[in-house]
Amino acid sequence: MKALIVVVALSVALAASPSYAQVPAGAAQAPKPAAPAPAAPAPVQAPAQPPAPKPFPQGAKVAYVVLQRIANESADGRVATTRIQALQQKKAAELNERNKQLTTMQQKLEKEGSVMSASAAADLQKNIEKATLEVQRFTQDAQAEVQELQQSLQQEFQQRLEPVLQQVATDMGLQFVFNGPDAGLVWADAALDISAEVIKKLDSAKPPAVKPAAPTKPPGQ
Repeated sequence: MKALIVVVALSVALAASPSYAQVPAGAAQAPKPAAPAPAAPAPVQAPAQPPAPKPFPQGAKVAYVVLQRIANESADGRVATTRIQALQQKKAAELNERNKQLTTMQQKLEKEGSVMSASAAADLQKNIEKATLEVQRFTQDAQAEVQELQQSLQQEFQQRLEPVLQQVATDMGLQFVFNGPDAGLVWADAALDISAEVIKKLDSAKPPAVKPAAPTKPPGQ
């Protein structure tokens, strides 16, 4: 069985600051055009109601689930996704700060390199090369850390999901339960999708007890 959790890619989002044109003091300003009359508001249409789910066919022995939906909508899946996103954002912020420091050194070399002594320019160039390697290593380590956490959470999610799938299948008298998107199904009746039942059962299941961490020994013992 393949448990799916959303993978969050390591990235850095740089927000661009908006620029505003300034009018020089004393410059004549063109009169502002009159504001047009507000248009009549369009009639508000009520959102279309989704069709009611079909009841599970009586006597059916085969069903399917969408594991990605279970991962997205279940409490366990949302918690796992939040943990991955938190780590990703932490690493992205650290990487952003390192990149800023590297950019500052590069700009200093470009602007002041011609007036620096040869030794000072050489030292700054060495620092830039060292910082570049550190950024590359940090990026690789951060990606590996995010992937390691993701794999660990996938295993935990699968361990929680397997008995729930088995219990739901037993309660419904099913003989087969497929993962719809990965089962090669060309078509299936939507009423055979028991993802909602699995999510409900998974959310109501008692979470496993967390083992306390082993106490660390003081150095030298």
